[in-house]
Amino acid sequence: MTITSDQLSFADIDHDEFADRSLFDTTLVVVDLETTGGSSDQDAITEIGAVKIRGGEVLGEFATLVDPGREIPPQIVALTGITTAMTYDAPPIEEVLPAFAEFAAGSVLVAHNARFDTAFLRKAAVRMHLPWPFTTSLCTVAMARRILTRQEAPTVKLSALAELFDVSVRPTHRALDDARATVDVFHHLLERVGNRGVHTYRDLTEYLPRATPAMRAKRSLSTNLPRRPGVYLFRGPGDEVLYVGTAKDLRRRVSQYFSGGESRTRMAEMVALTERVDHVECAHSLEAGVRELTLLATHKPVYNRRSRNPHRGWWLTLTDERFPRLTVTRTPAAASIGPIAGRNAAADVADVISSAARLRSCTTNLKRADQHWCTGDAPGSCHAAGERPETAPDYRARTEAAEALLHGRSDELLVALHDQLHRLAALRRYESAARARDRLAATIDALARCQRLTAVARITELVLAHPDGAGGWEFSVIRHGRLAGAARAAPGVAPMPVIETMRAASATILPPTERAGPLAGAPAEELSLIDRWMSEPGTRLVTTTDDLSLPIGSAQRWIHFAWDARHARET
Repeated sequence: MTITSDQLSFADIDHDEFADRSLFDTTLVVVDLETTGGSSDQDAITEIGAVKIRGGEVLGEFATLVDPGREIPPQIVALTGITTAMTYDAPPIEEVLPAFAEFAAGSVLVAHNARFDTAFLRKAAVRMHLPWPFTTSLCTVAMARRILTRQEAPTVKLSALAELFDVSVRPTHRALDDARATVDVFHHLLERVGNRGVHTYRDLTEYLPRATPAMRAKRSLSTNLPRRPGVYLFRGPGDEVLYVGTAKDLRRRVSQYFSGGESRTRMAEMVALTERVDHVECAHSLEAGVRELTLLATHKPVYNRRSRNPHRGWWLTLTDERFPRLTVTRTPAAASIGPIAGRNAAADVADVISSAARLRSCTTNLKRADQHWCTGDAPGSCHAAGERPETAPDYRARTEAAEALLHGRSDELLVALHDQLHRLAALRRYESAARARDRLAATIDALARCQRLTAVARITELVLAHPDGAGGWEFSVIRHGRLAGAARAAPGVAPMPVIETMRAASATILPPTERAGPLAGAPAEELSLIDRWMSEPGTRLVTTTDDLSLPIGSAQRWIHFAWDARHARET
C-alpha cells in the first residue's frame, strides 16, 4: 500500500456506507494516541486509547501502552508521564494495531486533530503491509473551527474545548482520558449543529470546510516549503501580496489552505487568487511574529484584518490641568501607560482608578470660578465651585496616588479596592462583589502587562533562551524593546558559541531619545510579542545589561489575585 501526496483526504471522499446513515445510528470510535514526537515518519506510538460509541452510549473501550522500540524523549515524558520503563514490557505496535483494527472495524474514526492520529496509524499499517480498513474519519478540530466562533473559542486545543464545555473527563495527555474527553466534546459540537439540518455523516462533512478541486490543484505551491518556523506570503496574479501569516511548520500550515482546513470564507477567495507562495524562514516563532508585523506594515495585504488597523492600542494619560483627570487616548504622552487592547477595556481601567483615587471624571473646565467642580465620587457628580469640600493639595495627593499606581511605584489604591471588595462580600452583596472583583482583576492584568512592557523597553540588551521542545534551544537578543537577533541551537550543540555569534550579528538599536515615549520608541505590538515569548514556560535569562525588574508597587504583585478571579468567573 502506497500513500502519496496526491491522494484525497478522508474529508474529500464520499462513502455510501455511512453517507446517509444517521450519526445517532452510526458506530463511532473516538481514538487518541500518545507518541514519541510529532513526525509520523520518524516517531512511534507509545499509547492508544479509544472509546466506541453509538447513539450517545459507550459500547466499549480500548487502551494499551505500546513499546515504541526506542527511548522516549524527556520532554515527552514531562508532557505525558509515560516513561521508557513503563513501555518496556508493553506489546509492540505489530501486536496492538491488529487488535485495534478489530475493535474499531466497521466504524467511523473520530479524533481531535485526526490527521495526526490517522497518519501514525496508517504509517504503521504500511510498515506492517496491512490493509488500511478505515475509509472515513471525523476531526473535532475541524468541527470546532467551523461550529464555534473565534470569540467563543480563541483556541481549539482539546483542553480549551473541554474547559469550554465543562466535560466530565478532562484531558491529561494520556490516551484513554483524552479519548473520553474528545467523546464529550464531539457530542457537544453535534448538539450545536443539530438544529442546522446536520443529522447524517454526509450532512456533517458537507457542513464542514472541504477542499474544492481548484484548491487541491494548487497544493504543489506548498510542497517546496521547509518544515521550519517562518512567515508565508500569498501573492496574486499581479505579484501583489494577498495575505501574510506565520507558522511553526511552513509546509504543513500552507498546505492546510489547499485542503479545506481553513473555515474562513474570505480565505477560499484568497486561495483562488493565489499564484505563488513566498516564505521567510525564521529561527523561531518570535522572529516570525516580528517579521510578520513588518511585512503587514509594508504591504497592507487586503485579506489580513490586522493590516487595516496597524496602530492598535489605547493609552491612559493624566491630563495636564490644574485638577487632572485620567483620559484614554490613541497617542501616548511621555507619562502614559499602555497599550491596552480595546477602548472599552481601557475606559474601564481608567474608571476603576479614577473611582479609587476620587479623581474628577468629567471634562468640566475649572479655570472660571462659576464653573462646576467634579468630585469624582461618581461619574458626572459635580458641586458648585464655592461648595467644593476638597482643597488643591488634597486633590494633588490623590493625583499622585493614581500616578504612582499607573507606574508601579505604589499599590496603595489596589489595597483600597481589595478592601472594598471584602466589605461588599461581608455585607452579602455578592453580585456587587463579583462585579468589583472582575473589574479589579481586569485592572491588575492591564497594569501588570503595561508595566512589564515598559520595564523591557528600558533595557539596553537582553538575551533570552527558550526550549524548542525537541531538545534544542531558541535564542533572542532584545535591545531597547526591539528584537535585534534570533538563532537556534540544535540538540547537542553547545549554546554559548551560538549566542555569541548571534549577538555579534544582531542589529544595532540606537538608544531612545527623551521624546521616544513610554516604550522607548519600540513598537507596542512587537513588545507584546516579546512579553508573551518571555512569559512562556521554560524561558531563561542568559544575560542582561540592566536589571530586569519591576517597581516595588507594581501590579504584578497582584497577578495571582487576577488569575484566581478569572478562574472563579469561569467556573
